[in-house]
Amino acid sequence: MKTSLLLFFTVLKLSAQINKVEPPFWYAGMHNPDLQIMFYGEKIAQFQVSVSNRIKITNIKRTENPNYVFVTINTKNIKATNCIFTFKNNNKTAFTQNYSLKPRRENSAQRKSYDASDMMYLIMPDRFANGNTNNDTTLSTVENYNRELPGGRHGGDIEGIIKNLNYIDSLGVTTIWNTPLCEDNEATFSYHTYAQSDVYKIDPRYGTNEDYARLAEEIHKRNMKLVMDYVTNHWGREHWMMKDLPTHDWMHQFDNFTQTNHKRTTINDINASKIDAKICMDGWFAPTMPDLNQSNPLVLNYLIQNAIWWIEYANLDGFRVDTFNYSDPEEIAKWTKAITDEYPNFNIVGEVWMQNQAQMAYWQKDSKIAAIQNYNSNLPSVMDFTLLGALSTVFNEDDGTWDKGITKIYDDFSNDFLYPNVNNLLIFAENHDTQRFNHIYNNDIRKYKMAMTILATVRGIPQLYYGSEIGMAGNKDKGDADIRQDFPGGWESDANDAFTKEGRTKIQNEYFDFTSKLFNWRKNKSVVHFGKMTHYIPEKNVYVYFRHDTSESVMVLINNSNETRNINTHRFQENIGNFKTGKDVITEQKIDITNEIILEPKSSLVLELK
Repeated sequence: MKTSLLLFFTVLKLSAQINKVEPPFWYAGMHNPDLQIMFYGEKIAQFQVSVSNRIKITNIKRTENPNYVFVTINTKNIKATNCIFTFKNNNKTAFTQNYSLKPRRENSAQRKSYDASDMMYLIMPDRFANGNTNNDTTLSTVENYNRELPGGRHGGDIEGIIKNLNYIDSLGVTTIWNTPLCEDNEATFSYHTYAQSDVYKIDPRYGTNEDYARLAEEIHKRNMKLVMDYVTNHWGREHWMMKDLPTHDWMHQFDNFTQTNHKRTTINDINASKIDAKICMDGWFAPTMPDLNQSNPLVLNYLIQNAIWWIEYANLDGFRVDTFNYSDPEEIAKWTKAITDEYPNFNIVGEVWMQNQAQMAYWQKDSKIAAIQNYNSNLPSVMDFTLLGALSTVFNEDDGTWDKGITKIYDDFSNDFLYPNVNNLLIFAENHDTQRFNHIYNNDIRKYKMAMTILATVRGIPQLYYGSEIGMAGNKDKGDADIRQDFPGGWESDANDAFTKEGRTKIQNEYFDFTSKLFNWRKNKSVVHFGKMTHYIPEKNVYVYFRHDTSESVMVLINNSNETRNINTHRFQENIGNFKTGKDVITEQKIDITNEIILEPKSSLVLELK
């Protein structure tokens, strides 16, 4: 009996030797057959490692921390299987670890991603809808539910998104981008989830990994797509590795806390000092966000595999990458290429927050500007922040002379030649880090309609921030929480349920109806998705442009002035040609375009030419 108990406790102790295995499992038949598995446990590096099922170990990497061992196996021609890793000490088995190679979905590598035919809806999950009140506070996370605290956890979750997918679909949305959902165990302000503490685990206050996969499944049932917000630049201070780093240089470390200078121009500035460029890339984004060192091959491979694991596990359709150009440029290019090598059609849009088109174009894949410095980011798409800047000011500018008013929009598009793929830009009037559009323009719905008209009809992939479509506003000067307010109706106690026509106010319905009509029209308009754009120099603060291909033409007119404008159409004969009428896509009325079009002040018009 004593011998049996001793054996039992010995096995129990040995089985607890491994605390974490990452990736927790993998998939057979990947383009890159090399898989690097991280085993973590007390003094685990002292053991010899072998694996069953004729799988070949090609490399074993031990670091200065004896609690880690990185084992690389070759999975080429290995079918889906369960294998066993054996850890030995002096040729005696100390313990074993099961590991699975799972089958991939059919045609997984060829999955279709989002493109200019899509409209993206940005959601901050904690502020959208509380579908499961049982996970508002959990035992494994520090910050508890407190909806009374503007910057606290408000309880929105994955279930809340699932329950409102029909609402999102009704807007004309084809793609959903959620801000990060992986665990963020900071004591305060954890709701934004950009300081992640476990990148293989959905934050339990949002749900489970299985819930996330179910979200993707429910989205796909509606012919929509799911984009993950991926963070390559930093983790959170509470990430479990921060308590016991695999290597000293896993994170960028300084003698004293050093924050990034945010001057991303230093990366490609031929005149920049080395110290400025180093602090930009290596400095921490915030005290709670330690900076990852992608130039450490173990770190880079960890990030590549984590991203691929989520694509396979949750059946994702694309990425948005946070703070893309804060990372080491050469290494982040390797990360992006590794993803797109596995998934040739996979779209990735990077947050490149610059105010100059050349600076932004530098970061798009195959940029001729970056080629001057022999650089290629391999990043398919960038976020169009210069268009955001123009949209944030022009509708309050009634003087349309030379470089003012709507001419700013015209001038922005005049630099499209800089981009290698202008159709693959993410365009938006606001997001979770900017002033709310409706705050800037004091909820003047006329100005909202003009902005949405532009987003729906110019090149690129339009993105709508949750709540704009019902007139939600917010002042960033009051703090980030004000631009990330709860969507009305997402909580049972809400008096105003904006998810339903009956629950919305009159003005909310006016916002919603316009948005829904416009973007549902856009869904099937290839001429708007991929057609050529021809625009005309604005006159008297009126901007006219056309989207056209061999089969269709769309005419767009924006009157940004405070006066009614009678637009003589003879100037646009180059595009109007033999067309006589245009159908207003909102009212569906026919309008004669042979001589003159009358535009009300601060208004827009989208015409399908007939």
